[in-house]
Amino acid sequence: MAAPDEQELSQEQTEKLLQFQDLTGIDSMDQCRRTLEQHNWNIEAAVQDRLNEQEGVPSVFNPPPSRPLQVNTADNRVYSYIVSRPQPRGLLGWGYYLIMLPFRFTYYTLLDIFRFALRFIRPEPRGRVTDPVGDVVSFIHSFEEKYGRSHPVFYQGTYSQALNDAKRELRFLLVYLHGDDHQDTDVFCRNTLCTEEVLNFVNTRMLFWACSTSRPEGYRVSQALRENTYPFLAMITLKDRKMTVVGRLEGVIQAEDLINQLTFIMEANQTYLVSERMEREERNQTQALRLQQDEAYLASLRADQEKDRKKKEEEEQKRRQEEAARQIVLAEERRQQTLQEEKERRSESLPPEPSPDNPDSVKIVFKLPNDSRVERRFLFTQSLTVIHDFLFSLKETPEKFQIVTNFPRRVLPCLPTEERPIPPTLKEAGLSRSEVLFVQDLTDD
Repeated sequence: MAAPDEQELSQEQTEKLLQFQDLTGIDSMDQCRRTLEQHNWNIEAAVQDRLNEQEGVPSVFNPPPSRPLQVNTADNRVYSYIVSRPQPRGLLGWGYYLIMLPFRFTYYTLLDIFRFALRFIRPEPRGRVTDPVGDVVSFIHSFEEKYGRSHPVFYQGTYSQALNDAKRELRFLLVYLHGDDHQDTDVFCRNTLCTEEVLNFVNTRMLFWACSTSRPEGYRVSQALRENTYPFLAMITLKDRKMTVVGRLEGVIQAEDLINQLTFIMEANQTYLVSERMEREERNQTQALRLQQDEAYLASLRADQEKDRKKKEEEEQKRRQEEAARQIVLAEERRQQTLQEEKERRSESLPPEPSPDNPDSVKIVFKLPNDSRVERRFLFTQSLTVIHDFLFSLKETPEKFQIVTNFPRRVLPCLPTEERPIPPTLKEAGLSRSEVLFVQDLTDD
């Protein structure tokens, strides 16, 4: 568990942390994190500073390390192929060799003494790598100026970037260290490295990184690989999950021999790449399967959520419908109650029924829509509204109705209208002392 004062890493920072650990081989994850944080999570700067530390150059943030740079060269199974310089042949060859031997011995002895003394005066100028990409690009330009453009494709990036790409792409990486002052360099470049067969072989089989040891980036890699002589070639590949030197070729080697040696090294170590490729494919398949499972789970979750949403909508719609029906019932109940109260009010407001011997009384028989009959007496002087109120107060009478005479058939104007705001009396309506009136139901209308 992370300490409380440590912040959680983002996905990008986690990927950089794992990549930095793979490139540097540092076992401690805390140390990798501190180094990246010191370089503001700039992985290129962090790797470069780490490599500088390992070769003995002090870091900007940390004291010098106690051991030199190691690029996984401790494997006892590294294949080495060293081509010695040819021995002199014949009397003339041995004579020339013996004559030049004192001069060569004196020259190289004085040169070594000069370089040794120079270290006490000023530090090694190649010890501090400030522009590794510039060193590589500068070497490529100088190489093409001297030997032309017909050569294997140089990787235009730092040594660390080449290692990272070779690991990511599961390819072999061929490293060439160019010794400018070595007597065999020119012959190797012209007669071996720039030949058509070597060019095609290298371009189709591997990545190819090269730099001069006279430049800081090349010198740093030289300190890591510790070559014995020039020309120097090292084959690096992913082995046991680490970028490891699996082959070393030193000295002047002919084109056909170089291709044979590289082919032998590649065939001997191809199983590591195949194994790693299978592991990656298995991991990718596992991740793809997990992704499919996650997608299926999400799809199932979305389907369940959609079902829940529809169920809630249906329940809500049902609730609204039930509420609307309940409101209709309540409204009908209130309307019926209001209607009943109105019937009672009009029944109470009716004038008393006149006696049969009253000369102004009118006997009216009402035939209701349910075929029942109702009889009551009214006065000639009373308004037709009284007849309407009497019928309205009855339970058997529909809510809306009109009163119709039998012969001649006509509708009695019992309610006030705009043309006739005051309904006529029974006498004005032309009713006789005994009448039969029909009540017509208008509820549906």
